[in-house]
Order: sequence, then structure tokens, then C-alpha cells
Amino acid sequence: MSAEKGLARWHEVIESGSAPADLAAIICEDAAFHSPVVHTPQQGRDLVVAYLSAAGQTLGNDSFTYVRELVDGENAMLEFTTEMDGIHVNGVDIIRFDEDGMITDFKVMVRPLKAVNKVWEQMAAQLSAGI
Repeated sequence: MSAEKGLARWHEVIESGSAPADLAAIICEDAAFHSPVVHTPQQGRDLVVAYLSAAGQTLGNDSFTYVRELVDGENAMLEFTTEMDGIHVNGVDIIRFDEDGMITDFKVMVRPLKAVNKVWEQMAAQLSAGI
């Protein structure tokens, strides 16, 4: 199954710090990223890497943990929790992989509204800083 192979690589990259070069190695050139705060998909490996790197800097703190994982064929859904500036964040990563286990589509959904606002604030700061 493509998702199982890709998911193992995803976890390795996350656990090693989400370095941009490591992310680029597991993302297709024409991949898309769907942000919880940007209305249009971000197309292409460079933009996907930029958004996932920024997310790693904002969401990927010491409290970040995946709490549930569902895999079906080329698709995976990973539920996560974290805390940002005292705000509990609950979210879902929905990832589609190609036959080689490379990420073709990555969607992030976050709740509650207070968490969405905090993610937007910190992601905007990371992206404007060129992360």
C-alpha cells in the first residue's frame, strides 16, 4: 500500500525535525497543500515544503502528538493534538500518496476557532520570515 510506505517516511521526517530538504525528498513536484487558513491550494513542491516547514515550527512543539491514524489505500488521516501559547489545538492531516509513497496532496484541518486563529497568526509570521 502506498500510504503505509509514505506514512513511515512521513513519521521519520517529522521525528527528525521536519527539515526542508527531508520534506522535499518525500513530496511530489506537483503536490498540493491545503491550509486551514488559506482559501486556495498551494501548488508545487516548493510551496508545500514552505508550508509544512512553517507548520513544523508552529505546531511541532514538545506537546505535539498524533493520537489517531487511519490508512486506506493511497490515503491517510492523522489526528493530532498540541498546545500553542496555552491554546489547545486539535487537528487532522489528510495525506494522499502516489504509488511510490510520495506525498501528492496534504490537507490540514484545525479546531476550535481560537486554535485556527493562533495557527494563522504563527504560520503567517513563519512564512513572512521565509521559513
